[in-house]
Amino acid sequence: MNAYYHPHFKRSFRNLDPHVKELAEERVALFKRAPFNVRLDTHRLHGRLKKLWSFSVDGRNRILFEFLNKTQTEAVFLDIGDHRIYR
Repeated sequence: MNAYYHPHFKRSFRNLDPHVKELAEERVALFKRAPFNVRLDTHRLHGRLKKLWSFSVDGRNRILFEFLNKTQTEAVFLDIGDHRIYR
């Protein structure tokens, strides 16, 4: 899995608590190995965000992303944070 980081994701990541950053890095590594691992709770979004997906970093934080191809071997991370990222 190839993952790319949108500039907005990078800005949001820099503003996270150090503990959340560390956990996010672990989850990103897991995502790159197995994007649909049950621990990630990877799921497609609905409504106006129906082209996007997200997975869990912890009980509060999510990573918002989009697959770049139909084979789901490339993704771009768009944002990270709590549920406000869905707005």
